[in-house]
Amino acid sequence: MNFVEELRWRGMIHDIMPGTEEIMEKEMISAYVGIDPTADSLHIGHLVGVMMLKHLQIAGHKPIALVGGATGMIGDPSGKSEERNLLDETELRKNEEGLKKQLKKFLDFDSSKPNGAELVNNYDWMKDFSFLDFIRDIGKHITVNYMISKDSVKKRIGEDSKVGMSFTEFTYQLVQGTDFLHLYTEKNCKLQMGGADQWGNITTGTELIRRKAGGKAFALTCPLITKADGGKFGKTESGNVWLDPEITTPYAFYQFWLNTSDADAEKYIKIFTLFTKEEVAELVARHNEAPHMRELQKMLAKNITIRVHSSADYETAIEASQILFGNATTEALRKLDERTFLSVFEGVPQFEISKADLENNIGVIDFLAEKTQIFSSKGDARRMLKDNGVSINKSKVNEAFALSMDDLLNQKYILVQKGKKNYFLVIVN
Repeated sequence: MNFVEELRWRGMIHDIMPGTEEIMEKEMISAYVGIDPTADSLHIGHLVGVMMLKHLQIAGHKPIALVGGATGMIGDPSGKSEERNLLDETELRKNEEGLKKQLKKFLDFDSSKPNGAELVNNYDWMKDFSFLDFIRDIGKHITVNYMISKDSVKKRIGEDSKVGMSFTEFTYQLVQGTDFLHLYTEKNCKLQMGGADQWGNITTGTELIRRKAGGKAFALTCPLITKADGGKFGKTESGNVWLDPEITTPYAFYQFWLNTSDADAEKYIKIFTLFTKEEVAELVARHNEAPHMRELQKMLAKNITIRVHSSADYETAIEASQILFGNATTEALRKLDERTFLSVFEGVPQFEISKADLENNIGVIDFLAEKTQIFSSKGDARRMLKDNGVSINKSKVNEAFALSMDDLLNQKYILVQKGKKNYFLVIVN
């Protein structure tokens, strides 16, 4: 497989240094992508770089995932208007372990294979680097003129900047360049990849390798992923979409991909899946014949959810979706774990009652109009009950129904549905 050509048809190349494609056709090379270690989980914004490494490995080359332990202690100015929080070593190591666990779902870390993936942490070679060593061995090779010509620096020190830039962040490109130099000399790594905003930092590394090691290294960046409506990719109202199921449930993860627009789904299925060019073309054609079926979104969501989580998590997400949008049963509702249940009904109006109210059994009209204010009056509740318009835990109920402790979901919740679309969550404490 021609790695560069593969990325090209997938829309994953923004800039590429001359000679990159040629050297990859001549020999197996090692290439790396840097990953911010500020959390112990990847979020979907990281997946573009991870998929670049995946395609690299499929093409027979060796992927290196670099956890930026040292650079995480500084903060990268690229695309940012403020400095970020710095981390201590204990937190960095915890985050590194979490990231490797997730990367194993995409990359083959079998060290017996010539192109087995590696995880490295730049803290390991930067921690003993003294300031004097750094300015002598690295700093003298790159001029200040060269450093301030980078867009990431210009934006922060220009006349329009109110924040400015500390010396710490100004030196970031030298630290990242040192990583590339280290990997070039120690692991024969000749290519660094990243987002389009990293071009300046990456080319500083190639320049440092040229000046200090007399070698030739290469750079490749992918476009920053955007949404068709101009919104930021990977962000929802509740924040980032994470790969860790304890932060973002598999249901919420699945829903993110399922709810993408047609234009975004066509772009994302090339970037975030391994479907071939022919398979993508066939999927897009089928989708265009019946867009209302949302086949493209369904295939995208299924593929990524299974890869990141599991087939069982995907099936649970499908069942959870049916609960909200289909004719699901009480049994299906009871099967949901608490986090998925709360994820499904995130944002619906909530009421609280005490367990004592249920222990003595409570009539449904009192429950709906007095203990909660789901209905403004008993008369309103009675009328809708007569019209068969009220469900408790997805089962239709009438005026004679009484609630008890047996009606609790996850030992804490009762779900009320008024009409077809109005849900209410009652929390029992």
